[in-house]
Order: sequence, then structure tokens, then C-alpha cells
Amino acid sequence: MRNKNAAKTLYMVEMALMVAIIFMMAFTPLGYLRTPGLSITFLTVPVAVGAVLLGPKGGAVCGLAFGLTSFIQGLMGGSALAAMLFSIDPFGMAFTCIVPRILEGWLCGRIFLAARRFAKSSAYLIASLSCPLLNTVLFMSSLVAFFYHTEYIQGFAQSMGVGNPLLFVAAFVGLQGLIEAVVCTLIASAVSCSLAAALQKSGVCVA
Repeated sequence: MRNKNAAKTLYMVEMALMVAIIFMMAFTPLGYLRTPGLSITFLTVPVAVGAVLLGPKGGAVCGLAFGLTSFIQGLMGGSALAAMLFSIDPFGMAFTCIVPRILEGWLCGRIFLAARRFAKSSAYLIASLSCPLLNTVLFMSSLVAFFYHTEYIQGFAQSMGVGNPLLFVAAFVGLQGLIEAVVCTLIASAVSCSLAAALQKSGVCVA
């Protein structure tokens, strides 16, 4: 019983630490590289690390923290895009900021567990790559569902010379998505692998 309680306490401490890191990054220059459209976010790194170390539920909580910080920044004017979306459709903006990030963290954790069964040596890399990809796909899917036909998003589409949602997503994400994917894959895989070894989690690190 004592070991079980100690493990639960350690899990909660790790969870709190990851959430604290997400909030700290979100409200400092560490979390975002601001651009006129979508900002380049590095918050997928702690979400991926949390999903790997804490499992799907922990990943979902980390994703929730990510989403809440994004929503708060929209309310505070920290993100021009989120602020404009909120003025158009508050519910749609809240959903777009929060729900895709929860799914992103949960799915990243599930992917790690699945990858560990057949590709132990690269499970950390696979999970770390999946997190920014899921973030982009899920966020943009929600953005298109709620806002594609609004005048604001159509202005972006026309300026980029695209006429359908798929081309809009590809053009809107562009280099930003590639940078996020590379940064998260490299940093999150190295950090999660090292922490897993230090915390005596199961798994095989990539040499």
C-alpha cells in the first residue's frame, strides 16, 4: 500500500511539474514565436514529454493546460488570431483552443504505448513527432470547421490565393508546422527518454 501511495504521489508531482512548465512557457517568450497568422508554438514539447512519461491521461491533462493557456492568451490579447476568433465566435474559439489540445495529448500517449510494443528503440521519437502533427491537424480541423467561411479567415485564404479548405490549411501552416515538428521531435524525444531513464520508466532509449 505504501509503495502504491508513493507511486501515486510521484505521478501527481510529475503531473503538476509538467503543467507548471506549460504555463511558464506559455506566458514567456519560451512558448511562442509570434507571427502575423499562426504563431509557432513550442508547447507541444512539454505536452509530448508529459504524454510519454505520464501516459494518455497525463497527456490529456497537459494538453488541457496547453489549451487553457491558449484560450487565456486570446482573452488577454496575447494572440491576435485567438482574440479575433473570440470576437467572431467565443464558443468556437474556446473549442478550437482547448479540445484539439486535449485530444493531442491523449493520442500522443496512446501512440507511445502502441509504438513501444513493436518499436521500443524509436517509440520516443514516434510519439514526439506525433504530438506537433496532431496539434496541427486537430487545431486546423477545428479552425476550418468553425471559422473557414468567416470573412476574417476568407481574407487569409484570398491573400494566399487558395480556394478550398485543404489548400488553405497547407498554405496557412506552411513553414510554421515544419519548424514545430522538427523542434518538438528532437527536444521532446531526448528529454522524455532521459527523464524516463532517470525515473526508471520502462522503455529503451535511442542511442
